[in-house]
Amino acid sequence: MKAIVAVDKKWGIGKKNDLLFSLPEDMKYFREKTLNKVVVMGSNTLKSFPNGKPLKNRTNIVLFPGGEKRDDCTVVDSLEELKAELKKYPADDVFIIGGAMFYKTMLPYCSEVLATKVDADGGAEVFYENLDEKPTWTCASVSEPIETNGYTIRFTVYKNSDVKEF
Repeated sequence: MKAIVAVDKKWGIGKKNDLLFSLPEDMKYFREKTLNKVVVMGSNTLKSFPNGKPLKNRTNIVLFPGGEKRDDCTVVDSLEELKAELKKYPADDVFIIGGAMFYKTMLPYCSEVLATKVDADGGAEVFYENLDEKPTWTCASVSEPIETNGYTIRFTVYKNSDVKEF
C-alpha cells in the first residue's frame, strides 16, 4: 500500500477541506499513478471532490463510520472492514489519498509515499507527517524541479523500512 500527497515546505496539506495549491502537473501525476487503481480516503476527502463524487476510472473506498452506502463507491464503517476490503486488491494498487487523520492512521502500513513537494508555504491548517524526521522513512528519489502554475514542485518517493501489517 502507498500514499500519495502534495505537501508545502512545512509538510502542510490543506486548509478549509481543500488543497493548498492548484498544480496542473501534480494533478497529471496523481492521475497517472492512480488510474485504474484503488484509492482509499476518509469521508471529508470524498466530500471535497466536485459534487462529492468519487474519482473516475478508479476503485474508490471510503472510510465513513455510520456513513450511508453508495452505488458509486465502497463505503466501510471501520478499519476492520477496510482491512477485509483491501485484501481483495494487490497491495501495490492501493493508494491512500487523504485526509490528514486518515493519512496519519494509515502511514505505518504504507511501503511508499509519493510526495509532491511544493517550494512554497501554503498557510496550511492540516499537516502530513514530516517523513524527513521519521527514522524508518528515507527519501529514495527526487525529480528535477518542475514549474507549474507559478510554483516549483518536485516529485519525491519515500520508502518505509518498517512496514506494519494491516
